[in-house]
Amino acid sequence: MDEAALQSALSNPQNLGEMPDADAVGTVGSPDCGDMVRMWLKYKEKDGRRVIDKASFQSFGCQTAIAVASLATELIRGKTREEALEMSASELSAPLGPLPPMKIHCGQMVEGALKAALEAEAGQVSSATPAVAPVPVGPTLADALNASGKTAGRIRIVLEPPTGQ
Repeated sequence: MDEAALQSALSNPQNLGEMPDADAVGTVGSPDCGDMVRMWLKYKEKDGRRVIDKASFQSFGCQTAIAVASLATELIRGKTREEALEMSASELSAPLGPLPPMKIHCGQMVEGALKAALEAEAGQVSSATPAVAPVPVGPTLADALNASGKTAGRIRIVLEPPTGQ
């Protein structure tokens, strides 16, 4: 894995955060490691084609998942839905170089979130078995994580009110 590319993607992640006016949202989580990625997509018409104009993400995950998601949001810009659907986890993580075996699931999670968003927007259900499990979409990524109801051996996020109020 290219450590310089990883550090660059982590020190300045692109397109991080929710997109309230998104055309599509997809969320995927990995029960093996507790990581989750949510991706938002916004389209525009360009030269008679509907292409991805913007993409953003949120991640509860390791540095590699954050880096791959950041890079993926840049790589899919200007692609049609069909072109983005054809992109594999290895293509989405290519700028980082080959991922170590224990980090391959990070690319698969980002690919899963992208495909979940693309399929949700089109009203389709994937015929392929995803490498990671889709997570019910909630108002926030924390809500989706808590919605799984599985807390034994897992991290549960509890939001507390700000102090001083």
